[in-house]
Amino acid sequence: MNFKEFFRGVARVNKTLAIEIGPLRARGVPAILMAVTGIVIAAGIAGALVRSVPQLPETLREANGLAKTMRGEPARLNA
Repeated sequence: MNFKEFFRGVARVNKTLAIEIGPLRARGVPAILMAVTGIVIAAGIAGALVRSVPQLPETLREANGLAKTMRGEPARLNA
């Protein structure tokens, strides 16, 4: 494969790539940038979740207690 064929293929992918997310539409290079940005954001969220896993059970217990308080349910003592 020579460079001319390679760049022709890249140009074809660049023209045909389109992303539509709700009201956002992108085609070509902006679509590629949006896709890369989405991957970076997903990796950041996954990394944050991995770091916060040890604290997750305590956070869920606190959120459950807050929800019960907001609903006005009587507190029960665990024996």
